[in-house]
Amino acid sequence: MAITRLENSRWGFDSNCFVCEARNPGGLQVPFFHDADTDTVFADFTLDEVFSGAPMYVHGGITLALLDEAAAWAAIAVGGKFAVTHTTTTTFERPVRIGVPYRVEARLLDQTKERITTTTEVRDVAEKIRARNVAEFVVLGEAQAIDAIGENISGPTTDYLR
Repeated sequence: MAITRLENSRWGFDSNCFVCEARNPGGLQVPFFHDADTDTVFADFTLDEVFSGAPMYVHGGITLALLDEAAAWAAIAVGGKFAVTHTTTTTFERPVRIGVPYRVEARLLDQTKERITTTTEVRDVAEKIRARNVAEFVVLGEAQAIDAIGENISGPTTDYLR
Protein backbone atom coordinates (compact mmCIF):
# COMPACT_ATOMS: atom_id res chain seq x y z
CA MET A 1 0.00 0.00 0.00
CA ALA A 2 1.54 3.32 -1.11
CA ILE A 3 0.38 5.96 1.37
CA THR A 4 1.89 9.45 1.41
CA ARG A 5 1.27 12.20 3.93
CA LEU A 6 0.07 15.39 2.22
CA GLU A 7 1.94 18.39 3.60
CA ASN A 8 1.59 22.07 2.82
CA SER A 9 5.31 22.66 3.33
CA ARG A 10 6.05 20.98 -0.03
CA TRP A 11 4.54 23.88 -1.96
CA GLY A 12 7.38 26.31 -1.26
CA PHE A 13 5.19 28.90 0.51
CA ASP A 14 3.70 29.28 3.97
CA SER A 15 0.21 27.97 4.67
CA ASN A 16 -2.02 28.55 7.65
CA CYS A 17 -4.80 26.18 6.56
CA PHE A 18 -7.57 26.00 9.15
CA VAL A 19 -8.22 22.31 8.54
CA CYS A 20 -4.87 20.63 7.92
CA GLU A 21 -1.98 22.85 9.01
CA ALA A 22 -0.31 21.47 12.13
CA ARG A 23 1.18 24.89 12.94
CA ASN A 24 -2.23 26.62 13.12
CA PRO A 25 -3.05 26.66 16.86
CA GLY A 26 -6.68 27.65 16.23
CA GLY A 27 -7.25 25.08 13.49
CA LEU A 28 -8.31 21.45 13.35
CA GLN A 29 -4.74 20.22 12.63
CA VAL A 30 -6.00 17.10 10.82
CA PRO A 31 -3.32 15.36 8.72
CA PHE A 32 -4.36 14.08 5.27
CA PHE A 33 -2.94 11.15 3.32
CA HIS A 34 -2.97 9.96 -0.30
CA ASP A 35 -3.45 6.26 -0.99
CA ALA A 36 -1.98 5.83 -4.49
CA ASP A 37 -3.28 2.27 -4.78
CA THR A 38 -6.92 3.33 -4.45
CA ASP A 39 -6.54 6.93 -5.69
CA THR A 40 -8.18 8.26 -2.55
CA VAL A 41 -7.35 10.93 -0.01
CA PHE A 42 -8.24 10.31 3.62
CA ALA A 43 -7.84 11.58 7.15
CA ASP A 44 -8.73 10.11 10.51
CA PHE A 45 -9.96 12.58 13.09
CA THR A 46 -11.57 12.98 16.50
CA LEU A 47 -12.71 16.47 17.44
CA ASP A 48 -13.26 17.92 20.89
CA GLU A 49 -15.88 20.33 22.25
CA VAL A 50 -14.03 23.38 20.89
CA PHE A 51 -15.57 22.46 17.52
CA SER A 52 -19.11 21.70 18.71
CA GLY A 53 -22.40 23.08 17.51
CA ALA A 54 -24.85 21.29 19.78
CA PRO A 55 -22.99 20.23 22.95
CA MET A 56 -22.30 16.66 21.75
CA TYR A 57 -22.21 17.21 17.96
CA VAL A 58 -19.48 18.65 15.77
CA HIS A 59 -20.66 21.92 14.17
CA GLY A 60 -21.99 21.30 10.66
CA GLY A 61 -19.66 23.96 9.25
CA ILE A 62 -16.65 22.12 10.68
CA THR A 63 -17.86 18.89 9.06
CA LEU A 64 -18.22 20.79 5.77
CA ALA A 65 -14.67 22.14 6.15
CA LEU A 66 -13.34 18.58 6.56
CA LEU A 67 -15.27 17.38 3.50
CA ASP A 68 -14.03 20.34 1.45
CA GLU A 69 -10.41 19.90 2.55
CA ALA A 70 -10.40 16.20 1.66
CA ALA A 71 -11.88 17.00 -1.77
CA ALA A 72 -9.31 19.77 -2.36
CA TRP A 73 -6.46 17.41 -1.48
CA ALA A 74 -7.95 14.85 -3.89
CA ALA A 75 -7.86 17.48 -6.64
CA ILE A 76 -4.18 18.05 -5.84
CA ALA A 77 -2.93 14.53 -5.09
CA VAL A 78 -5.12 12.49 -7.46
CA GLY A 79 -6.03 15.08 -10.09
CA GLY A 80 -2.64 16.79 -10.09
CA LYS A 81 -4.15 20.30 -10.08
CA PHE A 82 -4.62 23.21 -7.71
CA ALA A 83 -8.33 24.01 -7.70
CA VAL A 84 -10.94 25.88 -5.66
CA THR A 85 -14.47 24.88 -4.76
CA HIS A 86 -17.09 26.07 -7.25
CA THR A 87 -20.19 24.17 -6.05
CA THR A 88 -20.75 21.78 -3.20
CA THR A 89 -23.73 19.70 -2.10
CA THR A 90 -23.71 17.93 1.25
CA THR A 91 -26.11 15.51 2.87
CA PHE A 92 -25.86 14.95 6.61
CA GLU A 93 -27.00 11.37 7.25
CA ARG A 94 -26.16 11.15 10.97
CA PRO A 95 -24.52 13.47 13.51
CA VAL A 96 -20.75 13.69 13.72
CA ARG A 97 -20.17 13.49 17.46
CA ILE A 98 -17.60 15.16 19.71
CA GLY A 99 -14.89 12.79 21.00
CA VAL A 100 -15.66 10.00 18.51
CA PRO A 101 -13.21 8.81 15.80
CA TYR A 102 -14.12 9.21 12.13
CA ARG A 103 -12.55 9.00 8.69
CA VAL A 104 -13.10 11.44 5.83
CA GLU A 105 -12.31 10.03 2.38
CA ALA A 106 -12.38 11.69 -1.05
CA ARG A 107 -12.02 10.50 -4.64
CA LEU A 108 -12.44 11.98 -8.08
CA LEU A 109 -15.65 11.38 -10.02
CA ASP A 110 -14.62 13.29 -13.15
CA GLN A 111 -11.85 15.53 -14.42
CA THR A 112 -11.45 17.85 -17.39
CA LYS A 113 -8.82 20.49 -18.09
CA GLU A 114 -10.90 23.16 -16.29
CA ARG A 115 -12.98 21.21 -13.72
CA ILE A 116 -12.64 18.42 -11.19
CA THR A 117 -15.64 16.71 -9.56
CA THR A 118 -15.16 14.88 -6.27
CA THR A 119 -17.16 12.71 -3.92
CA THR A 120 -16.35 12.71 -0.21
CA GLU A 121 -17.72 10.90 2.83
CA VAL A 122 -17.31 11.00 6.58
CA ARG A 123 -17.69 7.50 8.07
CA ASP A 124 -17.62 6.19 11.61
CA VAL A 125 -15.66 3.11 12.74
CA ALA A 126 -18.67 0.90 11.88
CA GLU A 127 -18.47 2.30 8.28
CA LYS A 128 -21.79 4.15 8.63
CA ILE A 129 -21.90 7.29 6.53
CA ARG A 130 -22.26 10.42 8.64
CA ALA A 131 -22.02 12.99 5.84
CA ARG A 132 -21.50 12.82 2.08
CA ASN A 133 -20.58 15.49 -0.42
CA VAL A 134 -20.24 16.02 -4.15
CA ALA A 135 -18.25 19.08 -5.17
CA GLU A 136 -17.06 20.68 -8.38
CA PHE A 137 -13.71 22.44 -8.36
CA VAL A 138 -12.37 25.00 -10.83
CA VAL A 139 -8.73 24.40 -11.77
CA LEU A 140 -6.59 27.47 -11.09
CA GLY A 141 -4.59 29.06 -13.87
CA GLU A 142 -1.16 30.56 -13.15
CA ALA A 143 -2.47 34.07 -12.43
CA GLN A 144 -5.18 32.72 -10.12
CA ALA A 145 -2.64 30.56 -8.28
CA ILE A 146 -0.39 33.58 -7.72
CA ASP A 147 -3.39 35.54 -6.44
CA ALA A 148 -4.32 32.70 -4.06
CA ILE A 149 -0.78 32.28 -2.76
CA GLY A 150 0.04 35.97 -2.59
CA GLU A 151 3.39 35.55 -4.29
CA ASN A 152 4.99 34.22 -7.46
CA ILE A 153 6.94 31.02 -6.97
CA SER A 154 9.30 29.94 -9.70
CA GLY A 155 10.25 26.35 -10.45
CA PRO A 156 8.65 23.10 -9.38
CA THR A 157 6.99 23.33 -5.98
CA THR A 158 5.72 19.82 -5.41
CA ASP A 159 5.92 16.17 -6.24
CA TYR A 160 2.12 15.99 -6.26
CA LEU A 161 1.45 17.87 -9.47
CA ARG A 162 1.97 16.12 -12.77
